[in-house]
Amino acid sequence: MKTSFRPALVNGPFQDCALYVALRWQGDALLFDLGRLDRLNPANCLRLSHVFVSHTHMDHFMGFDQLLRLTLPRDRELTVCGPPGLIDNIAGKLAGYTWNLTESYLFRLIVIERHASHLARAGFRASSGFAREPLPDVPAPPGELVATPGFRIETATLNHRIPCLAFAVVEPRHLNVRTDVLEAHGYRRGPWLSRLKTAIRAGDDGARIVVPTSDGTVTVDAGTLRRDLVDDQPGQRITYVVDTLFDAENAARIVELAAAADVFYCEARFLDVDRDEAEKRHHLTARQAGFLARAAGARRLEVFHFSPRYQGMAQAFHLEARAEYVGETRLEHEVAWAADLLGESRVGAPASTPLVESTGGSRP
Repeated sequence: MKTSFRPALVNGPFQDCALYVALRWQGDALLFDLGRLDRLNPANCLRLSHVFVSHTHMDHFMGFDQLLRLTLPRDRELTVCGPPGLIDNIAGKLAGYTWNLTESYLFRLIVIERHASHLARAGFRASSGFAREPLPDVPAPPGELVATPGFRIETATLNHRIPCLAFAVVEPRHLNVRTDVLEAHGYRRGPWLSRLKTAIRAGDDGARIVVPTSDGTVTVDAGTLRRDLVDDQPGQRITYVVDTLFDAENAARIVELAAAADVFYCEARFLDVDRDEAEKRHHLTARQAGFLARAAGARRLEVFHFSPRYQGMAQAFHLEARAEYVGETRLEHEVAWAADLLGESRVGAPASTPLVESTGGSRP
């Protein structure tokens, strides 16, 4: 099954954070964090429809100006989502420039902040010199951020001494029609297949679907057609976690967000020998990242965001994360609360479970 998402880290594991996710069929793309974007092809920048900012420390946000420079003369809208305070942060960046020659520009920014029970929003148009346009708040249950026909974004708020958002991008379920069964029944292709998929996604098995055949039409309920014709498969799930303290509350939120992720991108700022330093700076170690991936049942783990103090030691991060991920080492034997996160199906990932290593060589 071909998936809709093509993820790639923009920078190497010791450099600023930025995860680029191309949307295979839509032609658009998503970006998670705005560290330096020098390595990102400008054409790929112009595909972006949404940017998701974990927090506004410089290594996660300094690329905003570069992205703005590329998109400013375009007739398009860009949505930027992040934690409380993002609207003021972006307003401050925009206020640092003079906009007296942009009256004819059509570019618009929509900025969304994830609050506890709602989404706060604001707009900024180039044609008005990026004056702030207050938009109505949108009630939203915790964890929900963006939903479109092509993807859904879920989020969790983590503690980095400030709120720091973790994200999961989720692909809609795949509803693949079995052409052999279609032909065996004498059903002809047509718009009814879209109506069938809509009914399946809505859980409406009783919907009556008019189906063209070689002898006319027949009316069949959606539940019967679903069972006979459709392979229903879950879509891809990619989780992105950076800059957080390893404690029981954060870990529980990460494990829930990353549950059964196809790819889990997780920061590993320190090696476990420096666990005390990681705790002091509210970051994870490579071993802690491996544990979280194992507890979540993630299918693949990619560790990145290594501290420059370990330059030249990337392999040590991969080995440490892998050992914990496959259960060769077990952090739950040392941290009392960690055992509570391990369900029976998740304990001890098999040694063959892949660990994705961040090489910094795969540009979008």
